[in-house]
Amino acid sequence: MKRFPFGKRFAACCIASAFPALATVAAATAGTDQGGPELRVQPAEQLMTATRTQILAATRAGKRIVAVGDFGVVLLSDDDGATFRQARSVRARSTLTSVTFVDDRTGWAVGHWGTILKTVDGGETWALERSDVASDRPLFSVYFRNAREGFAVGLWSLLLHTIDGGNTWTEIKVPPPPESKKADTNLYHIFANARGTLFIAAEQGRVLRSADGGASWHYLNTGYTGSFWTGAVTRDGTAIVAGLRGTVYRSTDDGEHWQRAATSLQGSITDIEQLENGDIVAAGLDGDEYTSHDGGVSFQGVQRADRAALTAVAAASGSKPVWFSKNGPVR
Repeated sequence: MKRFPFGKRFAACCIASAFPALATVAAATAGTDQGGPELRVQPAEQLMTATRTQILAATRAGKRIVAVGDFGVVLLSDDDGATFRQARSVRARSTLTSVTFVDDRTGWAVGHWGTILKTVDGGETWALERSDVASDRPLFSVYFRNAREGFAVGLWSLLLHTIDGGNTWTEIKVPPPPESKKADTNLYHIFANARGTLFIAAEQGRVLRSADGGASWHYLNTGYTGSFWTGAVTRDGTAIVAGLRGTVYRSTDDGEHWQRAATSLQGSITDIEQLENGDIVAAGLDGDEYTSHDGGVSFQGVQRADRAALTAVAAASGSKPVWFSKNGPVR
């Protein structure tokens, strides 16, 4: 995201208009989250329209697909995305932006108002571990390396760390970017490789890396200046980040050097997933479904006829992607 001359409030609104999943940024600065802070810690309601609610993230919990989004909605599918139902109990109704599992039972979700939720029954019920209704610094992404240690990242360089399964969280101070005196970069997506190296996809073409378990962080030079909204590491260890206007960069040496991937469309990319057969798929805002058959060197895009704004993708069995949008799961 470029710096705007009118400050972060204006920049936040521009992000929100471009990418529904990042509307949380605008909510943080303008106070427009659904209902205000007094409602954020109340349980999510059971909605007749749950499967048509905006979904912002999805993942697998064993054979189950778990997706999260607006109003604290959590959707579950046990048939590879053919049908979805709402989770039985979620102890917060704030917008949820990210979800991760360490096995088929234990997972976490994060979102607006610093919300962190935990499940130990595969997503059926979610307990509230953390919220901050005094100052809404939303969390955009969560990652756990095991059932005890995890990280969450969010607005203006917010980085949280837990070593007790989420019972307590401490803030890690992120250093300022090069040529800056303040650490105020929006951190959009945290992920790791098999060796435990941590990466964070961020705004202004920045990728942060930690090789010591999150104790220290360094900014990597990608050569790009736009926002990276998502990232992943493939099974062969290639790090991939993606974001504005269909931009994808990849690194095969732990982030030391980055190469721009060829993409056939320009829909901004919101999520990346590797399928069982090794293909890499990415979701795009203009209804763009991206696929790479060469490890992320190039992506071919197909635009959906309905041009649904795709906000997340999960891997179903048989190397099939399950797509999500601002109107829920899509075929």
